[in-house]
Amino acid sequence: MQTDVLNRFLFEDLHARGELVQLDQSFKQIVENHNYPDAVKQLLGELMAATCLLTATLKFEGEIAVQIQGDGPVQYMVINGDHQQRMRGTANINGQITGTSLNDLMGNANMVITVMPKNGERYQGIVRLEGDSLAECIEHYFATSEQLATRIWLYADSSEMLAAGALVQVLPDSEDKDQQMLDFEHICQLTATLKASEIFQLPAEEVLYRLYHEQTVRVFDPQSVTFVCGCSEDKCLTAIANIGQTAIEEHLAEHGEIKINCEFCLKQYHFDREKLKPLLKPN
Repeated sequence: MQTDVLNRFLFEDLHARGELVQLDQSFKQIVENHNYPDAVKQLLGELMAATCLLTATLKFEGEIAVQIQGDGPVQYMVINGDHQQRMRGTANINGQITGTSLNDLMGNANMVITVMPKNGERYQGIVRLEGDSLAECIEHYFATSEQLATRIWLYADSSEMLAAGALVQVLPDSEDKDQQMLDFEHICQLTATLKASEIFQLPAEEVLYRLYHEQTVRVFDPQSVTFVCGCSEDKCLTAIANIGQTAIEEHLAEHGEIKINCEFCLKQYHFDREKLKPLLKPN
């Protein structure tokens, strides 16, 4: 079975479209170097699947960041992705994990969705993290920001390190709004029968057939999902340059080098005076 892949599909005779994402290695690579509790891995897997689905709804080249910020033991959690489904993510834990629900982990929280087109202006949507699940929160985002009826199902298995998700969205392609919603609700009822074991273990084609075998479904070419951290020495040097020469000199005098840890892959970069020469002007 092909994993780490996103499939888009369209119902030929109904006013609805959908997406299905199945994640294995890409999710494992996001969490493997971090000692996250199972509940955090679970939520991070759901957030990754959700970000893949959201990214696939973008009709331009660019990037997206989906971040949850709260006052719970998990201070924030973020997945960054782009139109090529290149993903990275991290979570910051600042307290003891005592529960597994969304509220237990994040407390009072907001979800911030930032879209950064390659050509065009960046824009941001902020929604209150309300409801019992992350899926409900993202559905609320679509209802308020995009005005599109959307349903999302998210799955994660912290022991097997698997994540997956499905999205169904109304297609506003006719004047008959009532029929659009009837079609949408019908597809949602079918999709709601999907079990975690099916989406984790079966190829996408078989999952789609089981759900929609009475419909005419057009499936587009699948898109691979990969983990790409993107950190580098050059990016670290740019970040160091922003603190100014005086601060750099003071830190070198005290510590002999500057260390930077990548929060996504945990790789550590070391910069001594020789490496920092391009940033240090002669007195």
